[in-house]
Amino acid sequence: MDGRKTPLYDAHIKGQGKMVNFNGWQLPLEFEGIIKEHQRVRTLAGLFDVSHMGEIMVVGIGAETFMQRLVTADCAKMSDRQVTYSFLCHEQGGVIDDLLVYKFSSQRFLLVVNAVNIEKDLAWVKAKAPSDVAVWDASEGYAQLALQGPRSQEILAPLCTADLNALRPFWFVDQTMVAGRTALLSRTGYTGEDGFELYLAAIDALPVWEALLGQGGQHIAPIGLGARDTLRFEARLPLYGQELSESINPLEAGLGAFVKFNKGDFVGREALWRQKKAGLRRKLVELEMVGRGIARAHYEVYKEGRHIGFITTGSFAPTLQKNVALALVEVEHSSAGGMVEVSIRNSMVQARINEDIFYESVYRRKGKKGE
Repeated sequence: MDGRKTPLYDAHIKGQGKMVNFNGWQLPLEFEGIIKEHQRVRTLAGLFDVSHMGEIMVVGIGAETFMQRLVTADCAKMSDRQVTYSFLCHEQGGVIDDLLVYKFSSQRFLLVVNAVNIEKDLAWVKAKAPSDVAVWDASEGYAQLALQGPRSQEILAPLCTADLNALRPFWFVDQTMVAGRTALLSRTGYTGEDGFELYLAAIDALPVWEALLGQGGQHIAPIGLGARDTLRFEARLPLYGQELSESINPLEAGLGAFVKFNKGDFVGREALWRQKKAGLRRKLVELEMVGRGIARAHYEVYKEGRHIGFITTGSFAPTLQKNVALALVEVEHSSAGGMVEVSIRNSMVQARINEDIFYESVYRRKGKKGE
């Protein structure tokens, strides 16, 4: 099998991971089965190798001013050691990539980007950067692990020098120690559960991986790409290339809260503002399949025989025990409760637009409780 190897490749082989080529990387699709791994993360804890993700550094006197124009987030309002989800948009408002922005200070930022887009993102950011800002690809220097699930904190705490009770969601600590190794640690993730992401030197990935699995015992297991996708999808978290792309913008994807129009100008603002004021023509909706069948990505969606959109992601949702999907449809046919048809293998299968069907992430649950 061709493809780059992460520092944990041998550990995955030893753990009998089913390896696949994912965006040029050899990564485990599953270990003990996608549904079993999915349920483990929802109820206990799982450990992911996400070392294929990209890391881009933005450093210099003008870094914050540059970031304000580069991404949709308001980086000036971010505190040091804060993380935010954001977008790189082109001038027409489409998404070049979605990413996490880590702010060390007004002069130092880390951008964590999708593996498939590292080269594209790096070229875009470098082309936009002023002379007082340095931009470089730091990906080779990092391995990244994600520890996710309700037991994550109790597993990590004995191995970590940071005060995890004080580490709130979307904040990070730098230069902390995990299993005796230096790490950047953030309370972030891509599963809908509480958890942490660890950025380590490549040489430190294996000892930390083994320490976490050893500490967690029967409450933790390695998790592959398959469950990572079902977990994120079930929690309605977007995947670049499906819910977001250069032709699907954040407003259409229902992610307008992450586009800060009031911060001043940024790349794509004018186009997105025009669309916001004029009204959307299409919208991402949540579908619950009524008929038998799973609506896969790119399947066409119809309303009374008329084509109105397409599926972006569809799957059986293990926690919900339902076949569900996300679809980009014409806004006039996006009302909750409405019935549509999905073309599945030359048959029209009914689905209902249901705004409350997807899994509610831990952060949304805490927000409702005022925590």
